[in-house]
Amino acid sequence: MRETKSLLERKLDRRLLLAGGLMAAGGTAVAASAARGQTSHAGHEMPAAAATEAQPAHLSAHGSMITVGDVDDARNGFDPSKLLSDWYTGTVSTLPDGRTLRTFEVTAEDKEIEIAPGIMFPAWTYNGRVPGPTLRATEGERLRIVFRNQGSHPHSMHFHGIHAARMDGVPGAGLIGPGEEFVYEFDARPFGCHLYHCHALPLKRHIQKGMYGAFVIDPDPARHPEHEAVARSRLLGTPENAGWQEFVMVMNAFDTNFDNENEVYAVNTVAHAYAKKPIRVLKDKPVRIYLVNVVEFDPINSFHLHANFFDYYNQGTTLTPTLKTVDLITQCQAERGILEFHFREHEPGLYMFHPHQSEFTELGWSGMFDVVEAVS
Repeated sequence: MRETKSLLERKLDRRLLLAGGLMAAGGTAVAASAARGQTSHAGHEMPAAAATEAQPAHLSAHGSMITVGDVDDARNGFDPSKLLSDWYTGTVSTLPDGRTLRTFEVTAEDKEIEIAPGIMFPAWTYNGRVPGPTLRATEGERLRIVFRNQGSHPHSMHFHGIHAARMDGVPGAGLIGPGEEFVYEFDARPFGCHLYHCHALPLKRHIQKGMYGAFVIDPDPARHPEHEAVARSRLLGTPENAGWQEFVMVMNAFDTNFDNENEVYAVNTVAHAYAKKPIRVLKDKPVRIYLVNVVEFDPINSFHLHANFFDYYNQGTTLTPTLKTVDLITQCQAERGILEFHFREHEPGLYMFHPHQSEFTELGWSGMFDVVEAVS
């Protein structure tokens, strides 16, 4: 017996597993065929219209290669549409030296979640959701993160930022056992689009099980007089920031049979969430995306925007773009950045975004922007 499977066999296993979940959720043989690839018996591509003539445009894109049915957001305890702009800003107080102290409370817990219709996943979570809460602070503030472990395994929080070794959340600095608590404290720096995740071993399993989240530090405009206007546009709560449509997108994936291969891909956990419920954006307001890649087992992920181009700030640690006028960027594991673009010159309609790894798209990672005119 062969000890390893061919690449084709592994891909078929992943697609068949997703197809099985679709069927369990009430899908038809057409859904199973879609999960294996939109080809006819003769090997020719099937036209998109073959899926169903009554299907809305956003569901028939990519040849109706989409999950069947709906995920129960209430049971999950989080809604992917709301995760897009759900900033956790903690509670604010003042230190004796006059500086701002921003305090967050984060709890680790085991929780079964639905990642695609009919497909449940035994996750390890921060605050009962995957990804964990998007922590948002301002450059220079003192941050205090009260971490409580109510899960079944030792966990920690490792922040991509600048801090002391004793606050690093790695095994050498100390893991937090079940029932224990630890307080991380450090200054918010540098500004940018960062992330946090568990650093317990085996690292790939703790991250892949759902222990990660976005960590955004807004620039302090007073520290960047040469780019004050840009800094103010990123600072949550300013009039300049209110002129933007901001979203956080955490690209993730799930190994549902624990063979170190992903079967389901997504942005913000639920497969095809933004394909079924497109993200509404106003055409006259610019868009800013905080994009984070936490996909394990696949070395590269990507983001491609249809019919448009964007500026990209790698890591988000600069106030000038690191790439200008591109429609595709790639990110390795734990890489992240900020995308900025607008639809002012576009007609209203549905504009797709997805990775340019076609298999990821077919297995759940794709979505749509629903561009509309401003409401008068």
